[in-house]
Amino acid sequence: MIDKRTLELVLTEQKEELLYKSKLQFCYRKEEDLVNLNSNQAQVVIGVRRSGKSTLCFNLLQRAGVKYAYVNFDDERFENITSKDLNNILEVLYKINGEFTHLFMDEAQNVSGWHLFVNRLLRQGMKIIITGSNAKLLSSELSTHLTGRHATIELYPFSFLEFCTYKGIDISTLSTRAEGLRRSAFDEYMKQGGFPELLVENNNRRYVSDLVSDILERDIKTRYKLRYFAIFESFANHLMNVAPTIPSSGNLAEVFGIKSIPTVNNYIKHLTTAYLLLSLCKYSPKSKVRVRDNKLYTVDVAIMNNRVDAFAGENVGWRLETIIYLELRRRAKYNNDDIYYYKKGSRSKEVDFVLCKDNKALQLYQVAYNITDPKTRKREINALVQASKATRCKNLYLITDNERDSVTVDGCKIEIIPAYEWLLKS
Repeated sequence: MIDKRTLELVLTEQKEELLYKSKLQFCYRKEEDLVNLNSNQAQVVIGVRRSGKSTLCFNLLQRAGVKYAYVNFDDERFENITSKDLNNILEVLYKINGEFTHLFMDEAQNVSGWHLFVNRLLRQGMKIIITGSNAKLLSSELSTHLTGRHATIELYPFSFLEFCTYKGIDISTLSTRAEGLRRSAFDEYMKQGGFPELLVENNNRRYVSDLVSDILERDIKTRYKLRYFAIFESFANHLMNVAPTIPSSGNLAEVFGIKSIPTVNNYIKHLTTAYLLLSLCKYSPKSKVRVRDNKLYTVDVAIMNNRVDAFAGENVGWRLETIIYLELRRRAKYNNDDIYYYKKGSRSKEVDFVLCKDNKALQLYQVAYNITDPKTRKREINALVQASKATRCKNLYLITDNERDSVTVDGCKIEIIPAYEWLLKS
């Protein structure tokens, strides 16, 4: 166990960090509205490392004016902490904070048995806010140990709207100047991505490389005790280079000399539970179809090629598709919608995204960076028309870099929208 003197030193310094942060201004994030500070359930904010989870919770607690205490378990001085230390931590938190109603636990999954502590505090009426960088916090530990006593909120790196807000970009004026500045900001966002700290870092390539290495080492290698980490690391970087992609487990096994298909599937699952990659299912009314041929995206375009030894290139089409997918995921959770991609058979044209509710297709989205070529334009529009008839969906959108238009083909009306304009809509 860690002695109380050391605990007091660490927790006091962490409190001082919050006092420093209270003097700074942070970007409001819409996910704050999903956190219920009055709930009897633990509020769990999860997502990839460095996406701003701690800052979101801090912002929310500060604005609400509630009395809260804070402990960050992602501290090297807590490296050997166990569940037996948690009650002493609680005692020290009362000593340095006085009475409080809310407990903010940062990176709680670093402590084995933390859920027993949380359950006890919930039974006593304490309001709990938890952050975590690994989806295992949701899929196994939370579902098993906090059944019915937690609500989860996923957080991704900055959206384009948040990126503009942080940089002070005018998002509403209709002048030529404002429009041009928004387009310029979007070009920057396409290359840089949305990790908040990239807006102030000078060496983006080093930052992203270090972040990816940290996730692979700390969130995956250590947690899952991988024996052949060098192979896994090459495997992970390959998928980040080629995303968005529909991976073939057999081909991946052959390329990387992996003997077992289940091992390949586990590797992919590790990358999605750590939020480096996100998985998108194929649209179908049949469940057995939806569980096959999942498509993989990176959690941010910065991950795609802004890393040491990355060879993904500057494929703006892939980057735009990734950005639109992430924004659809952000929006879908407010209405409990689902997202899929559409492809029915080898002869059908693929449509990037189908937004659904209760198995009903609400909207179809096709993403194409440049449709000035007539053949490209026709191909993308025909894909939407074909999918519209198959899904009986009438709300069709073609998102491009900067074209704005409305066309009707074979009785199907399609709205063509510039990406930066669509992304700034609430």
